[in-house]
Amino acid sequence: MPEWLASRMPEGWNGWYLAALGIGVGVASAIVSALVVTFVIARLPADYFSNPLAREAARRRHPVIRVLLTLARNLAGYLLIALGVALSLPGVPGQGILTILMGVMLVDFPGKFRAERWLVSRRVVLKGVNRVRAKIGREPLVLGTAAAPASQP
Repeated sequence: MPEWLASRMPEGWNGWYLAALGIGVGVASAIVSALVVTFVIARLPADYFSNPLAREAARRRHPVIRVLLTLARNLAGYLLIALGVALSLPGVPGQGILTILMGVMLVDFPGKFRAERWLVSRRVVLKGVNRVRAKIGREPLVLGTAAAPASQP
């Protein structure tokens, strides 16, 4: 082990402790990532990608709460992106790319819905998402385009 690393480790630690810590952090981040993704998949309405009204649930909240939640979600997203970049560096244990993707899912940007729809429309991804939804008792996602509601005179 390099001297610069050994001098920064707690007293009595050796490379095995560092390896165990790295494996523990990597396994914990993978488990947390899987749980968060499963939670998000479970919360999506089945017609989220085909019905614009299904995406409007957040707009029914009080405006102040909606703004605070949007700010918190974007801040968490940017923090996850920064953490993912750090985890992607060589020698740093963890799920860097997965953490970056989770951060991108939280951040608002133009074209985000199209990117989400494109990703979910991939056959392998849709099959996996619907398998997870079936295991937790939710109906499969519907990707077809919904007809626009007729305007009232």
